[in-house]
Parts: sequence; C-alpha cells; structure tokens
Amino acid sequence: MADLFLNQAEQYSVSRPNYPQELFHFIASKTPHHDLAWDVGTGSGQATLSVTKIFKNVIATDTSQKQLQYAPKLPNVRYRSTSPAMSAEELERDVAKPDTVDLVTIGQAIHWFDLPTFFQQVKLVLKRPQGVISAWCYTTPQVNDRVDAVFTQFYFVDSRPYWHPGRNLVFDKYESMEFPFLPVDGAEQTGPFEFITEKLMDLDDYLRYAKSGSAYQTALEKGIDLLSEDVIEEFTSAWNEDGSNQKSVKFPVYLRIGKVGK
Repeated sequence: MADLFLNQAEQYSVSRPNYPQELFHFIASKTPHHDLAWDVGTGSGQATLSVTKIFKNVIATDTSQKQLQYAPKLPNVRYRSTSPAMSAEELERDVAKPDTVDLVTIGQAIHWFDLPTFFQQVKLVLKRPQGVISAWCYTTPQVNDRVDAVFTQFYFVDSRPYWHPGRNLVFDKYESMEFPFLPVDGAEQTGPFEFITEKLMDLDDYLRYAKSGSAYQTALEKGIDLLSEDVIEEFTSAWNEDGSNQKSVKFPVYLRIGKVGK
C-alpha cells in the first residue's frame, strides 16, 4: 500500500480535502476521555490537526515514510512509520501499551488494511469498555452535473480496472465492512453516518486531486495515462461551462464508529 503513494505524496497532501469539524465533534462526544488517540494511516496528516485539538496526545502512524514527511509538525503528535504487519511487541513499542488508548481514528485508509489483524490490535490497545474506533471514507467529488458526469466515466469506468480490491469498500460507503464493535452511547448501530466536507478548487486543483489517486498511479506505471489530452479537454470544457474557475467541491464522508466493550 505504501508503494502506491511514493510518487504522489506531495500531490496527495495538497489536493486532498480536509474533514469537517462536525465529524470530529461527533466522534469526541462519544469518547469519555481525551488523553490519547491513535491516528492510523495518517498519510500526510489530513485528520491529525483536528484530532490534536481534542486529545492531549496523538500517536500518528503510516506505512509510508514519504507521506509522513508532509504531515504537520505539532507538539502533541508523535509520528511513526510502521510495518504493514506489526507484531504485538512492535505495537506496544511503536504505538501504545494495552488498554491505554481512548480513540482510534482511520481517515480514508482502513480499506487498505488486513482487517482481522488490525481489529485485534485495536481491541488490544483501546481502553475497555468505552474506548472508541472511528473509521471514515469520502466518496467521489460533487461539482455539478456536467463535471460529475465526466468524473464518473474517468473514475468508475476508466480507472476501475486499476482499483485496489479494498476500493470496493469505499464504493459502498463502508456498509459491507465487517466491524466487530458495539454501537457507541446514544447510537443504535455503528453507521455509516454521513457528513459533508467542502474544498474550494480551481481546475488545476481538481485535476491534481484526480492524479493523486492510487488507481491513476497504478495505470501510469503500466504505461497508461488515464488523464490523456482528450480526457483533460473533456474536464476543461465541463469545468469552464459556467464561466467560473473556482468552485466549491463537495465530498460526502461516511463514518463507522463503535466502542470496544468489555
């Protein structure tokens, strides 16, 4: 997974949307204590800044050292590059001791993981019974009917042969993901709960976002540029149709959240 982001780490860090504060307020309201959070698959820190405003200390981990180079340097964050398959000893050494973590967050990353192994690790480090795990993804950007139609062809047709299998979990908004945790207090189920985040983009920003995806990089390595001149021309025509270069792009966000229980 880390190798997929070696070539576009900087592009990913500047083109990806941040997450809405409503998401973090909701998660924080379900977490009784705010001492230690583990932000897994932190990448270039899209979620880290918001988590640090709520929790005293944050351990942020990723398998991509290059991605971590672009993460914000903050006094209460400890970044660690971890192996894709951490042993129990590595988990305790590099992340946290058992029963010490109040919250585990995974933003746009859990679909890359070996889920059974990861969930065992989460259950080991979370405080019982109220420790919380929250995993969310965002789906395709929403601009307007014309731009969205071009993106649908690019993403769901042209790019799909190059998707990692885990991308299908994002496609169905994490609904089909096995999630062996209990509903948090005040909730009848573990989600997905929907939020919306927005990012102001011009056409260059939007195309940079399209290029930051792993499927685009995988295709490029096979000698196929999914954003050929013809495709870029389609995007340009659709984007400029209303005469406005800067647009507010919406990304639906879907959250699964649960507590570890006894």
